[in-house]
Amino acid sequence: MLRRDFLHRASHAAAGVLLASSTVAKRLAAIPALPQKFSASDTVTLGHTGIQTSRLAMGTGTVGSGHHSHQTALGIDGLSRLLLNGYENGLRFFDAADSYGSHPHVAEALKHVDRTTVTVLTKSWSRTAPEMRADLDRFRKELGTDHLDIVLMHCLTEADWTTRFEPVMDVLSEAKQKGIIRAHGCSCHSIEALRAAAKSSWVDVDLARVNPAGAFMDAQPDTVVSVLREMKNNGKVVVGMKILGQGTLRNRQDEAIRSALGLGLLDAFTIGAESIAEQNDLMRRIAAA
Repeated sequence: MLRRDFLHRASHAAAGVLLASSTVAKRLAAIPALPQKFSASDTVTLGHTGIQTSRLAMGTGTVGSGHHSHQTALGIDGLSRLLLNGYENGLRFFDAADSYGSHPHVAEALKHVDRTTVTVLTKSWSRTAPEMRADLDRFRKELGTDHLDIVLMHCLTEADWTTRFEPVMDVLSEAKQKGIIRAHGCSCHSIEALRAAAKSSWVDVDLARVNPAGAFMDAQPDTVVSVLREMKNNGKVVVGMKILGQGTLRNRQDEAIRSALGLGLLDAFTIGAESIAEQNDLMRRIAAA
């Protein structure tokens, strides 16, 4: 975790330098108007998975590790109220992770909604088959649900992950066949891992870091977008994350949101609000984009 914290701090510093550059300023200024209207609550179908959910997922780990995040700091009642506020406004996509410690918070929100209307995505750091089997059982208990909609291998960085972690992938494939999960995939934290995901027939869903500033991304935006285009051409679901560059683009939210919507590559995207007011503002900005 110490190494990851160091990398986060280094990435944040690099992102600040990048955002200040004239190249990024020009890129943000050049984002065109959108040809159509969008809404955070638009119903989207996630590719061949058949999963229908909202365009916007409610993230529970803007900065998250060690079973803690900015969102879980709100407490179980606070974060569950935030999720329910989104639900009442048409958001049907709950984005959790074991490393965020957000399962109890999501479980509390699920008690108050129709489970069949909600897409629950979560992520596992397991890198062995026994660990993944244990995680699938534990996650369902923690979330209070008999099935998980999407389970991702979390924070992959290895270029050879599709062969190195094949036993883990096999566990998730078996779980999908048994109806324990509906789709599987990965979140990538290196361009090499992202390229491997684009080529893997196993990946149903990829959670990819993308924003117009290149903040906290796997490579420069043009490079990442080209890999995401390959993913879409290969029939994969692409869910965008770090849309606001982990807060780097907090003062340029409209441009960042317009960029995400205008890519034509994201089936949905996740942003973690930290208050109901922030969440409501975010939904308003998406509608106004």
